[in-house]
Amino acid sequence: MHQEIRKKFIDFFVTKDHLQIPQAPLVPEDDPTLLFVNSGMAPLKDYFLGRKEPPAKKLCNIQRCLRTEDLDKVGKNRRTLTFFEMIGTWSIGDYFKEEAIALAWEFLTREINLDPNKLWATVFAGDDEIEKDEDSIHFWQKVGLPKERIVPLPASENLWVSGPAGPFGPCSEMYFDRGEKYGCGKKDCRPGCDCDRFLEIWNPGVFMMYNRKEDGSFEELPFKSVDTGAGLERFALVLQNKDSVFETDLLAPIYEVVSDLAEVGLEKQPVESLRVVTDHARAATFLIADGVIPSNKDRGYVLRRLIRRAVRHGMLLKISGLFLNQPVKKAIEIMGKDYPYLLEKQAEILKVVEDEERKFGQTLKRGLREFEKKCKVQSAKCKITGEAAFQLYDTYGFPLDLTAEIAKEKGFAVDTEGFQKEMEKQKERARSAAKFTEYKPKEIAPLHTATHLLNQALREVLGEGVHQAGQDLSPERLRFDFTYDRKLTGEEIKKVEKVVNGWIKKDIPIECVETTYDEAIEQGAEALFAEKYQQADKVTMYKIGEVSKELCAGPHLKSTGELKSFRIIKQESVGRGVRRVYGKINDQSSTAQTAQ
Repeated sequence: MHQEIRKKFIDFFVTKDHLQIPQAPLVPEDDPTLLFVNSGMAPLKDYFLGRKEPPAKKLCNIQRCLRTEDLDKVGKNRRTLTFFEMIGTWSIGDYFKEEAIALAWEFLTREINLDPNKLWATVFAGDDEIEKDEDSIHFWQKVGLPKERIVPLPASENLWVSGPAGPFGPCSEMYFDRGEKYGCGKKDCRPGCDCDRFLEIWNPGVFMMYNRKEDGSFEELPFKSVDTGAGLERFALVLQNKDSVFETDLLAPIYEVVSDLAEVGLEKQPVESLRVVTDHARAATFLIADGVIPSNKDRGYVLRRLIRRAVRHGMLLKISGLFLNQPVKKAIEIMGKDYPYLLEKQAEILKVVEDEERKFGQTLKRGLREFEKKCKVQSAKCKITGEAAFQLYDTYGFPLDLTAEIAKEKGFAVDTEGFQKEMEKQKERARSAAKFTEYKPKEIAPLHTATHLLNQALREVLGEGVHQAGQDLSPERLRFDFTYDRKLTGEEIKKVEKVVNGWIKKDIPIECVETTYDEAIEQGAEALFAEKYQQADKVTMYKIGEVSKELCAGPHLKSTGELKSFRIIKQESVGRGVRRVYGKINDQSSTAQTAQ
């Protein structure tokens, strides 16, 4: 069972003097360089850079993660997921390569009894900037791994980076040989091949030695550290001797729910679609629970894409009606044992999923009508242009394979090459837009303070039933999501602005208090990510006079008067029972715009 794997991992490293630390939410706090926490190390970057003092030099935990760079691979192989749990350990200025490799070998071969003859290691092969990692080769041989099973790989595989800027270093990874039946048939098949034979089960050593600056240059870190990570689902695959991660006890029950819903016989059910719905249902569950709402931008767009992609694959399985809440319920049931907050937020999660699925159903109908228009030509050899196929994808959510499938039924072809060119154009636009810069504390601090004031003002004007449901801050504006069941009137918006600006005018001092979670709650503090703070020994509470008490890890101003002014520039609905407002500070422009 996956609970046993969790326990063995944590127990082993705790006995090796590692302190178990709490998880972080999927939405990074005060790290605009990342859309989501994509590794156990991501929330700990400041420790590696020496900006903050870690609670101990040796740490361990299990961190929920989300990665979307391999989204199109989900379902096509036995191992790729968007959401996964990373079990990880860290040495921050303590041990380095030799002990990290020795600990990994001991855990794999003695604690969980993997066959050492089936284990391989990869190391960094070196490039123009950084030399080959000869040390790791030596230390792997020292624990007993033959040199022929140690494979040097390029930077694309064995140089780990946490983002466009930040700590990085060469890494060494462990692979498990699953046998020839999972292979590609090539004689030189080994780790680095994209087939399913060699499964990467653990990265027991990202050796943090350097810091990449925003201008692309890098420097050595003030001390050397180790970051390790292993996908819980892949450990489960190997230890439970399953064919794929979707057959482990973490995912199989969700997979079975999707299969039972399908209206095609078992032998005709496309495995890829079953896997996609299974993975995406679980990923959407966690994103919503961590405060993400479907939208057309940033994190909300990722969630919307996951839900719509799952619904589309449900169509390929011939599942009728609204169905996605059923695998979502099963995901909550399975994961709720280790993440109780999923059970607490079940009603909210199901509501968001159903609303988005219903909305997409309506969009699909409009898209199908648009498709019919594009195919109304005299020639029987009609070819949907790449531009038209991309418009169906971008505007109506039609992936290329859905367009191709419908076109085939009608005897039409699709210009797939032209579609890919349009996709590349969009990716380039996205890459340009996604070059997040790490905002300085002095740029973000005013928005953090304004958010606390806005939260309290909404409660005073609209009632105590209002609660924060998410936020996003940039130097240009703040975005604040909150629970409320209708659009705010113009008069209500003016009242909220008046309350906030009244507090700003009073120039109320802001106090930062370090305390415990229980003490903060007793004092009436609010906590958006309660389950994160509950696990922490100490929490940071910001008190704005008698106005607000809130747990927050972000920087703040010294007094409200530094804000000068606040106004709401826009409001919109982001799902049943959740509203969103956008605000600006130090801006005296025109009155707020509203949108349905």
